[in-house]
Amino acid sequence: MSSLPEAATPAAEPGETTLGEHVLGQLRRLGATVGLSEADTALYGQVLLDSLAGSARRPLSLPPASPSFLSDDHTPVEFSLASTANAAPALRVLVEPGWAHGDMGDSGRAGLEAIRAMAARWDFSTEQLDALEDLFLPAAAEGPLSLWYALDLRAGGVPGVKVYLNPSAAGPEHAARTVREALRRLGYDKAFAQLPPAAGYPFLALDLGDWKSPRVKVYVKHAGMSADDACALSHSSGASAADIRSFFHTAAGSLAPSGREADGTRRLLRRSALTCHSFTEGDSEPSGFTLHIPVRDYVRDDEEALARATALLTRFGMDPTALSRSLGALTRRRLSDGVGLIAYLALVYERNRQPRITAYLSSEAYLTRPPQEQDAQAGLLPAQRTKNTSNPGREAADHASPHTAQKEVTWSRTASKL
Repeated sequence: MSSLPEAATPAAEPGETTLGEHVLGQLRRLGATVGLSEADTALYGQVLLDSLAGSARRPLSLPPASPSFLSDDHTPVEFSLASTANAAPALRVLVEPGWAHGDMGDSGRAGLEAIRAMAARWDFSTEQLDALEDLFLPAAAEGPLSLWYALDLRAGGVPGVKVYLNPSAAGPEHAARTVREALRRLGYDKAFAQLPPAAGYPFLALDLGDWKSPRVKVYVKHAGMSADDACALSHSSGASAADIRSFFHTAAGSLAPSGREADGTRRLLRRSALTCHSFTEGDSEPSGFTLHIPVRDYVRDDEEALARATALLTRFGMDPTALSRSLGALTRRRLSDGVGLIAYLALVYERNRQPRITAYLSSEAYLTRPPQEQDAQAGLLPAQRTKNTSNPGREAADHASPHTAQKEVTWSRTASKL
């Protein structure tokens, strides 16, 4: 639990649901869906609550403690389901432990305390993170985030731990230099030259703890991506261009030529796509490639998003029923009544492993986005971009987690709760 002072957390009235109760209930139901034991789920839930400290007791009748960039409605928790052919899906949870701190420096220090507490609990080294602390966690940090962590929830009560850091902590103009220096310090001197041209570097991530091949991952933003662009970015990872093209077309919607560009190319013009390029020890080239499509911005509602995810899972030989059950574990609302429960769909390639598809799932503790009544495909046409009006204290490019708010989301008491 963080020792840094937070704003006082008002006590919940009798019968009021707190943030901690909301996300813990979702975690328990999701754990049962993927076959985690009650004991393992309870342990992971306690770690999550401890990392949120006093803000876990904040009633949902109040607005979010800060405009967390982790989700559109500022909930500091997101779940994901990673599917592979002929295997049970893996459940993960992404958390912003310092979300209650309005100052990014304080948020980062609270996050670092949470990671060190996990390291003590699960006996893993934070040496790589410590080597980057001055780059990513300066006293006067900038940007929409400081430190997030993710837990890969495994049977036995020992998860894989990931840490997400903000390359723009010293200012967006220094992001590329920060990524290059971080890779150098971690022993990947030639890695930066292997990255594709970027419209931004929203995250650098580290695998900590129990991983067979720990990775360093660099996330790259791509403005106006097309299917051809995505195929050109996946060299050296074993990714199939045909699979990438099929994934892009299905996740983003129909890409039949619109006739509005001379060559008929359709591009993502709402929230930008991301790619992730991972490096493992001894690599001179990326060992992994991930394509993240912000499906919520290219569908009318979650019913349509689930249909696209189901088609993709089926095409790649994966069981789609776990995803449908997981959505039911998160909310009782009709999928046609909102959009954003499925925030992203990602196609993941890692060397010598089967492809996997990951669906990123919103908690919706505070807000359910209404369906997009306008044609969702309009985002695929040449158009004027929408100005980002995010909170200036957490302003950044529209990257996404894996996840980001392109427009400021107004808090509402009518959040979808179980």
